[in-house]
Order: sequence, then structure tokens, then C-alpha cells
Amino acid sequence: MLDDRARTLLKALVERYIADGQPVGSRTLSRASGLDLSPATIRNVMADLEDMGLIASPHTSAGRVPTPRGYRLFVDTMLTSRPLDLDSMAGEMAAAREQLHPDQPQRVIAQAASLLSNLSHFVGVVTAPHKESVFHHIEFLRLGERRVLVIIVAPDGDVQNRVIFTARDHSQAELAEATNYLNAHYAGLAIDEVRERLKHEIDALRGEIAALMAAAVQAGEDLVDTSEHVVVSGERNLLGVQDFGNDMASMRRLFDVFEQKTELMRLLDVSSRAEGVRIYIGGESMVVPYEELSVVSAPYVVDGRVVGTLGVIGPTRMAYDRMIQIVDITSRLVSNALSQK
Repeated sequence: MLDDRARTLLKALVERYIADGQPVGSRTLSRASGLDLSPATIRNVMADLEDMGLIASPHTSAGRVPTPRGYRLFVDTMLTSRPLDLDSMAGEMAAAREQLHPDQPQRVIAQAASLLSNLSHFVGVVTAPHKESVFHHIEFLRLGERRVLVIIVAPDGDVQNRVIFTARDHSQAELAEATNYLNAHYAGLAIDEVRERLKHEIDALRGEIAALMAAAVQAGEDLVDTSEHVVVSGERNLLGVQDFGNDMASMRRLFDVFEQKTELMRLLDVSSRAEGVRIYIGGESMVVPYEELSVVSAPYVVDGRVVGTLGVIGPTRMAYDRMIQIVDITSRLVSNALSQK
């Protein structure tokens, strides 16, 4: 728990560090906070904040910088939102609206990632709209002990095969029974719909059928290679960030994340299940596990349904109020573009 004085000083310190990028000393903090406190009093409060893990002292400076924990407290309880200067972005926003053609979803996604990068000067990431996995027909074939081939036929005739491993061995007669039941009751539904219905019907099904159906749903979800459905723009912007631009080992690990994209997809999928803007600071996301990086993300919708997520990846020393609004505005633009008929 912080008293009002400590909160005011922490807020002033974070805002000053975000603006200047330099460790904040007691004299600077005294001016920035507007509090009539002696330098000794400010140093004592800063020492308390450091003991709480909210700020830290770099070895080369007598000033203090926020820690990820300090940023988190600032974002959650002290952040004041300022209106975006839309006039300065009018050209980019107008160009974005012109290029967000609803009949070209992939172009919308690519332009949105570029817009996020250009406005933030960091990295823009966008997931493409989720394709609903719908099966027209499904079949189970016994391959051997506890090995089953799942054949899924899509409405367009596309055939996908997956080998699954079951908890016990199944006879072909049992697999045929599961095949018939699944096709009779679930054919034509999206995988997401099947999963939701299974939650309510699982107790009424025999154990072996329920297990096979759950495996079939998982196989259906695995049909799409998610790594191809994340668009990343502006990775090179991070090379110019003074906070970590000289740490080439960290930069290489980060660029590997951008290259493989699978981990980014997991992070953005989590974000899509929450309303509004989400902020991950430092290593909180467990996807870009770097103390110097933060992620600001938000879902976007088509016809009232969440179909994807977009966001900005940048240094923890970012103007969070601005990033929140950039992400929020872009999600609305993408939602409007993709919802047009």
C-alpha cells in the first residue's frame, strides 16, 4: 500500500522516465511532482519504493528507473488518458481507411499491422480472422493398438488426416459407432460449436465415444497452421530503441519470436478472450519474456463476434496512454472494415 505522497512521486517518476529515458534523480522528481518536499524526504520515499520493487537504481546513475512491477502499478492505478492528436495522424488514418477494403481481408490485416507500426514507431502485430473449421464428414479407422486415423472432410471437399493416440485400444466396431454418432449429430457444425455442445453433452455419452469425439475436436483445431496467420510489421523499429538496441543477443531471440510467430499467436489468442485493451508488461506475457518489452493488444470483431487480435510490441518505456488509444482505434477501424458487406 502506498500513501498519496509515494503514489504522486512514483507517478511523476514513471512519466518523467517515459518522456526522457533518463534515470530520475530527487531534484528532478521534486520539480516534476509539484510537491513541496525536501530532497532528503524525496530520497527516503524513493528508497521505500525501491525496497518495494517498484523502482530500481542503475549502477551508473544516482537516479531511479521504474521496474516492470512499477510500470504495472502505474498502468493499473495511475494512468491518465490524454486525447490522441488525430490531426497529426490524419494522413495515415485517411490512407488506412482507403486501403482497408472489406473484400480483401488479407490486405486489411497487412495494412492494420503497418498502421500500428507507423503510429507507434514500434512493432505492429495482427492475427488474421479465424477460419471456422467445419467438417462435412468424419471417420475413425483403427491403425493398431491405441492408434486411430481421423479423416476429416470439409464442405469444400478438402480432406485432412490426423493420427491420434487413445487411452485404450478400440475395436473397429466401436470406431464405426463413434463415426456414425458424430456424423449424425454434429456434421456441418463448426469445431467451436461442437466443443461447446460437448461440454453439455459429455456426461450423457459413453466414455469411449466421448473420448474419441474430444480427440476429433482437437484434431480439427489442429488443421490450421496458426503461424501463417500472424502478420508482423516494423520489427526493425526496435533496433533504434536505446533501452535494448545494443543487446544483440536479446534482439536475436526476439526476432526469432517474430519469425516463428507461433508464440505470438498464443499470446494474441489469450488476448482475444478478453474485452477491451490488454497490457502485458515485462515478462508477464511469457511469450515475449523480456523485462524491457511490453505488449498492448485488443480484439477486433466482425458482425459482433471476436475473430482476431491486434497489438503493439515495444519497450516497457512506452507512452502507454498513447499506445492504448492507437490499438483501440485500429481495432475499431479493422472491425468496421471487415464488417462491411
